[in-house]
Amino acid sequence: MMPTISTPIEVLHQRFGDRLRVHEPLARLTSARVGGPAEALLEAENAAELADMTVFLWQQGINYLILGGGSNILVSDSGFAGVVILNHARSVRFLEDQQQPAVWAESGANFGALARQACSRGFSGLEWAVGIPGTVGGAVVGNAGAHGADMAANLILAEILQHTTQTSVQGQIEALKESWPMQKLEFQYRSSILKRHPAAGIVLAALLKLEPSTPEAAQARANAFSEHRHRTQPPGATMGSMFKNPTGDYAGRLIEAAGLKGTRIGDAEISMLHANFFVNRGQAAARDIYELIRLARQAVEAKFGVRLELEVELVGDWSL
Repeated sequence: MMPTISTPIEVLHQRFGDRLRVHEPLARLTSARVGGPAEALLEAENAAELADMTVFLWQQGINYLILGGGSNILVSDSGFAGVVILNHARSVRFLEDQQQPAVWAESGANFGALARQACSRGFSGLEWAVGIPGTVGGAVVGNAGAHGADMAANLILAEILQHTTQTSVQGQIEALKESWPMQKLEFQYRSSILKRHPAAGIVLAALLKLEPSTPEAAQARANAFSEHRHRTQPPGATMGSMFKNPTGDYAGRLIEAAGLKGTRIGDAEISMLHANFFVNRGQAAARDIYELIRLARQAVEAKFGVRLELEVELVGDWSL
């Protein structure tokens, strides 16, 4: 996102017509089922539309957010001041007839579903991602991981859209599409250069490496991971893991040891099953979850001297 002027709705209407939705509720689009409205919302049905919409917003200087599966974010009760691009770019293509099998997917494709498709085709390498609720683009940006594996180990390259420092003869911002090899993403634990510096660009698609296997073997491994997830993570409306695991320890263990399992504020609860998951029990406000975040951080730091770092992204105004 880029800090910008207030959203010019009429300009957006002129460019996108009936595709533009105004004051669109975001709670139904997030996995935690909380958050206020977006000033405006657009849906991108493919990577070309995603690029076109993003470039237009860059050129107009309009604040924006690209929203995929709605996990790993907490939208404030006041919503988002700008344009939300709902990423429905979901095309997938398996590249089987080559020495290194791979799958190319647009950034809005559901990552967990993609992993299941790979298993059913007899490919290994993505079993760890079965059950992850986010998109391919979000997984690249956040270096998603589970069961000792992560996106950094699977990514061959990502198709990135950047806005350059140059402008056209008409004075408009120029955009550049590049294929970034894995090394250029500068992956770290649950992070990439795109997460640390959002203005660096957006993910349009990704190419992920696979390994030959059989449908039976790949699906058995995926099912084992899925069963473990169901045993250890709570069902219902959550954002996924709230905090990153500190070096040599686990955020959930620290929160539990601080005596906070089951703690509730409003209708938000620190899960009794896994303390690094905060659950909306039905009518939670985003502020309720945020107050639990503050409580957990304060308690863990006071007891263990560890400052927990958020894995989820805070979206909107949290100054109140």
